[in-house]
Amino acid sequence: MKILIIEDEPSLRELIARELSGEGYVVEAAADFISAETKIVGYNYDCILLDVMLPGGSGLTLLDKLRSMGRGDNVIIISARDSVDDRVAGLEMGADDYLAKPFHMAELVARVRSVLRRGRSGGSLTIELGNVVLDPASRRVTVAGAMVDLLKKEYDILLHFMQRPDHIVDKVVLAEAVWGDYADESDNFHFVYAQIKNLRRKLEDAGADIELRSVYGFGYKLTHKER
Repeated sequence: MKILIIEDEPSLRELIARELSGEGYVVEAAADFISAETKIVGYNYDCILLDVMLPGGSGLTLLDKLRSMGRGDNVIIISARDSVDDRVAGLEMGADDYLAKPFHMAELVARVRSVLRRGRSGGSLTIELGNVVLDPASRRVTVAGAMVDLLKKEYDILLHFMQRPDHIVDKVVLAEAVWGDYADESDNFHFVYAQIKNLRRKLEDAGADIELRSVYGFGYKLTHKER
């Protein structure tokens, strides 16, 4: 899952990024209004941590823009301005949660997990497709009740597709979702092909009744196997 941190204070931004990266999330960051706007216009995120007071503009303006675009990215406002007006404004504009500074990292991680569960699995703790069950909280994957041992990126790819069953995902979009900003540094996508190949093999060996299909000229999609 990919998270965008929009926070102008360098030490806090780096601390949050380090904490969330350690939890297995793909993390990107923006330090001001302009760079944040560029990122939210160009990319989708599973969760956005949004400061209200930013150099160059208001985080609430970014939230309004995000919702006017019809985007459903989960948003948690993180702000030192712990006033009722800010909370109400943010939540009425579509924020999923509000966390006042200062906060403990453990609470932030718990809030992120909570909005991701609500946003992607309708409140359920697991995501199910066919005989495959994925638990985002524990990062466990089972096929017909048996554990499947996936490497981190294999898991991230499977999660991305299980959140979008039967949707065609372009390889560039997939790379950006799973590898974050580092995907832009590559001039080819052999690393994507290799991870897809390994994930396909593991699902097949485990007896999964879903599969990752190549859609020529477009990308991949996760769908039920044809009987």
